[in-house]
Amino acid sequence: MKEEELHYILALQRAKGIGDINAKKLIAHCGSAKNVLNEKRFILEKINGIGTFTIKHLFDKENLIDAEKELEYLKKNNIESYYFKSDNYPEKLKHCIDAPILLFKDGDFDFLNKPIISVVGTRKITSYGRDFCEKLIEDLKVYNPIIVSGFAYGVDICAHKAALKNNLQTIGVLAHGFEEIYPKSHKKYVSEINKNGGFLTDFWHNDKLVRENFLKRNRIVAGISEATVIIESAEKGGSLVTADIANSYNRDVFAVPGRSTDNMSKGCNALIKRNQAAILTSANDLIEMLNWNLEIKQEKVIQKQLFIELDTTEQLVYDFLLESGKEILDTIAINCKLPIHKISTVLFNLEMKGVVKPLPGKLFEII
Repeated sequence: MKEEELHYILALQRAKGIGDINAKKLIAHCGSAKNVLNEKRFILEKINGIGTFTIKHLFDKENLIDAEKELEYLKKNNIESYYFKSDNYPEKLKHCIDAPILLFKDGDFDFLNKPIISVVGTRKITSYGRDFCEKLIEDLKVYNPIIVSGFAYGVDICAHKAALKNNLQTIGVLAHGFEEIYPKSHKKYVSEINKNGGFLTDFWHNDKLVRENFLKRNRIVAGISEATVIIESAEKGGSLVTADIANSYNRDVFAVPGRSTDNMSKGCNALIKRNQAAILTSANDLIEMLNWNLEIKQEKVIQKQLFIELDTTEQLVYDFLLESGKEILDTIAINCKLPIHKISTVLFNLEMKGVVKPLPGKLFEII
């Protein structure tokens, strides 16, 4: 990305009252952040859902001044940025309506061709939760997933440490800028995580932690991965909010069950009871549901028919995959304009007819 364009994107991100959803509307209408900030006010006010109040502070001179300072910080500290329209932006996050227009990365990791799992839970982790978390990540090691969490106390830091122990990349999503570390006691883990993973945030380097930031952080945790795992949770807690967000994004959610009398299992038990999460008793539950089990898939042989009759919907999906190659379930649904449950049925039928095969990570391709 050119430096000038990044400067304008930063200024748009900084403008009060805009937010990520409206920023995307403005960019979609004008073509770029630079065009947005060079457009006439009365034209922007006519965009559906924008209006006068929304762009009240869009043209404040301080936005570009502050953006210049942030740009200098990014360059000086080798902080990489991910723009939501760029190829290097996390693929899953692209499909979330409120995903950040710009993400900042500190560390050494990439998202390409790797499954991503978010692991979250209570800050008051029990020995049961700790043991389960460590065993889960150890058992997933063979699939080389990136482990994402919020770098907080309890389950979060347990997941990060378990990933490092198993030589898996791990990403901490921060609810503040890079100039701050929260909690401070976790500063000792920063260097080790940066060597095999790193940190993501959509906050500027000097943005301080405030309570509202946790919700913004959680949408990234939920949206960046193909599945969110809740290890332990009380009846109320931030991890349950993350589960709600993941469900709203049509992501898989897993919860670890516990005894009904255990306070830190009540939240997970409730998610399972309300069908808001699949029960997770071992890594195999996740592996099977996400189609990661390569051995089973390799053993399954389907005889391709010589003459195949496809209905209209099957033909639509088949033609899309034929043109696009390998694609994930969510992308197929979006491009074919069909709900997830409908796409799942169609893909299963195509698999049975021997024209489509599933791959690890919810990928599908033409045989």
